[in-house]
Amino acid sequence: MVKEIILNDTVIPIEKYEETTVNGLHNIIIDFKVASEDYHDIAVLLYEGTFQITVPVKDLSFKGSIIQYSTSITNLYEKGQIGDYHVSLQEVKN
Repeated sequence: MVKEIILNDTVIPIEKYEETTVNGLHNIIIDFKVASEDYHDIAVLLYEGTFQITVPVKDLSFKGSIIQYSTSITNLYEKGQIGDYHVSLQEVKN
């Protein structure tokens, strides 16, 4: 069971993981929580858009981009807030 992925050098604990392959390219859908204390760092990371994606437990690593992203809350700057993030990532050809 996948409990974390790594985007660039950032380890992200995840709650849900789905993986498919479309036209030979990996697609990953993840759900994870972001606390207000971590919001800025996660937002800056996600704005990069393209990452080195590593799924350690599956020995999987590839370059991928966000193709869909949503969050349950838009203002995580308020202390004590926790947002649910849903992110779809797709492998990009080098």
